[in-house]
Amino acid sequence: MTEEKMYLSPDKFKELERELEELTTIRRREIAEQLEQAKSLGDLRENSEYQEARASQAALEERIAYLAGVLRRAVLVRSHHSTKVEIGSTVLICKTGEDNQMRLQVVGSSEANITTDKVSNESPIGRAMMSKEKGETFKFKTAKGVVEYTLVEIE
Repeated sequence: MTEEKMYLSPDKFKELERELEELTTIRRREIAEQLEQAKSLGDLRENSEYQEARASQAALEERIAYLAGVLRRAVLVRSHHSTKVEIGSTVLICKTGEDNQMRLQVVGSSEANITTDKVSNESPIGRAMMSKEKGETFKFKTAKGVVEYTLVEIE
């Protein structure tokens, strides 16, 4: 079975690498020390410090496995200029019937953050924009119904 690709910018890739390194070295050691300290307190069945440390350890190992998987499947996407919308494209779009333009960057799902104007290629708007050229319109469904936008510019 093929693993799903994870599209990441070089910056996001480095950020996740740093987090994984910190978790596997510093944080693992800290939790191991917490476990040892909690064990020294006696009966493990009624030892809340031990139970909390075990829960922290489980959460940590889950995060480490997730990050390792993302980095293993990562496809680096660099910002670029193209005639069609692709992952990594920055676009200027305008809702049909309105004058306000919106600048968005199309990124992989793990990097999407609407507060920083980064939309996932897997989101409804992202899917609708993919492969479109400057001047083309595209539609997608929202909770309020179907909306239409025009692709003003691909940067």
